Amino acid sequence: MNLSLTKKLIGSLSLLALLTATLFFISCQKDLTADTGTNSGLPPDLSTKISSSVSGFVTDENNAPVKGANVKAGTATTTTDKYGYFEILNTQVVQNAAVVTVNQPGYFKGIKTYIARTGKPAFFRIKLIPKTVAGNINASAGGAVTLTNGLSISLPANAVVNAATGAVYNGTINVAAYWLDPTSADLNNIMPGDLRGINDAGLLKGLTTFGMAAVELTGASGELLQIATGKKATLTLPIPATLLSKAPSSIPLWYFDEALGLWKQQGAAVKTGNTYIGDVSHFSFWNCDTPGSYVQFDCTILNNSNNPIQNMVVKISVVSNPSNAGAGYTNSAGFVSGPIPDNQTLLLEVFPSFNCTSPPLYSQIFTTTSSNISLGNLIMPVNNIANITGNVTNCSNNPVTNGRVIMNTGYNYYWLPVTNGSFNFTTGFCSNYASTSFIAQDFTTLQESNLTTVSLVSGNNNIGTLNACGTSIVQFFNYSVNGANYFLAFPADNIYQSVYTYINTINYVSAYNNTLGATLNMIQQNIAVGVPQDLESFNCSQIPDSLISTPALKVAITEYGAVGQYMSGNFAGVLHGYLNPTNYTITCSFRVKRSF
Repeated sequence: MNLSLTKKLIGSLSLLALLTATLFFISCQKDLTADTGTNSGLPPDLSTKISSSVSGFVTDENNAPVKGANVKAGTATTTTDKYGYFEILNTQVVQNAAVVTVNQPGYFKGIKTYIARTGKPAFFRIKLIPKTVAGNINASAGGAVTLTNGLSISLPANAVVNAATGAVYNGTINVAAYWLDPTSADLNNIMPGDLRGINDAGLLKGLTTFGMAAVELTGASGELLQIATGKKATLTLPIPATLLSKAPSSIPLWYFDEALGLWKQQGAAVKTGNTYIGDVSHFSFWNCDTPGSYVQFDCTILNNSNNPIQNMVVKISVVSNPSNAGAGYTNSAGFVSGPIPDNQTLLLEVFPSFNCTSPPLYSQIFTTTSSNISLGNLIMPVNNIANITGNVTNCSNNPVTNGRVIMNTGYNYYWLPVTNGSFNFTTGFCSNYASTSFIAQDFTTLQESNLTTVSLVSGNNNIGTLNACGTSIVQFFNYSVNGANYFLAFPADNIYQSVYTYINTINYVSAYNNTLGATLNMIQQNIAVGVPQDLESFNCSQIPDSLISTPALKVAITEYGAVGQYMSGNFAGVLHGYLNPTNYTITCSFRVKRSF
């Protein structure tokens, strides 16, 4: 779904169960003329660029926000904040295949592709796949790694090289692998791209997936490995039992081209029992798919007063095969659109959320041809539709003019803009998730309100006045390199804290914007105010190396509240590069809201 993030409610986009569907990529793009490659018989235009904005939320495998992930769209980059939120404005992207790439250590890349529209920002929810080593293979002898779900990677002897240098690799191969279940409700959040691919004839097609795999090979020192030229590996992908009868005896194989943001056909896999087996010449994401064509679709969801309803799930399924389904969320104008199968009888259903256990609020059967289709305005009944209003004041009890309201429904975060001290929107809610919390923030005074929780009801819901006062949201990360000063501050910049455990427990603080960034890592030992922590390393965008000291410098802790409160500290001294022994004089002070 595409939303204007500066003027409109940020809603939840979660393309649901793209089970065996021919491309169900539901987004909020009204222009239906750009992507014509699948229906015109002509190669797609992948050169025309336009300006586009994109935002969204990134979560991990447990649906927790991922903080500090690097996000790239076009030539612009940013990082996610403590809610896993990112936003990139007005970057040049390929119109018919705009690519958003998320990088986070320990995870495969999260990649989304969309058809960019002028003046229509894109919005995504991206769930990252953990990059877990599933097993090891001796490069000289070859061998296989098989996951419990049936995914198997088999390498012949002496078939792997260093990906950067091309040199033959003879050591232990670490195989990180993950099977993407085509029947999973999370498929659309975790899979790369948008299930469009370029076939052997150079035409853009919608894809029906029977299973995907992510595979990465690394050496004993962490170096990236690849299959040697002239060699092939064997990839075995399980076929879910519910799809076995529909799975063809032979199916095209497709690999994901990260630069294009599209799948590319290369080779084929043969159905053997309940698996597909095929040979591949390199490793990335691989996909077993049958190609097909599609048409563009749109509709607008309104309440009985003709006001748009935001964040509603619009699900479309094939009537003859209900598991063949996908869905997306309406934007702040109630609008949803995207490619759907052509020449099919389809069922449209509208839900307040994918978490809802209640029947759909609305349903309609319709039939597609080979032409684009619009269902126009669809009027919803009044049940489980909430009109939410409220006001936000500052510490002087004046209207907040530069702020936001953070809404949590129990399953997702949403950011609501504040206009002249008020917020007003309409959305659906689940009966089993009626309890909703609100926090208001004032970016001028850097204060926020206490948490307010209400149980939503059908019709009008006046939240009252949220006083954004009492809790400071001041966060900063200031540092200097050899006397040159650099300053980052929330909310203009992303500042976050997290903890990870490797050999030691590392407490790290990072701050980034589009041009500047720095991270300090400290070894956490009985951390408290007045208890210095050893500085493990310091990184900044001015120096292409990690900085360390021997013995370790001490980070003074001057504030250490509970999770959700704040941590402050500072250090100063001479550090040297980890790879290059050059010395640098570094100072650093910070204040960050604790996430852990």
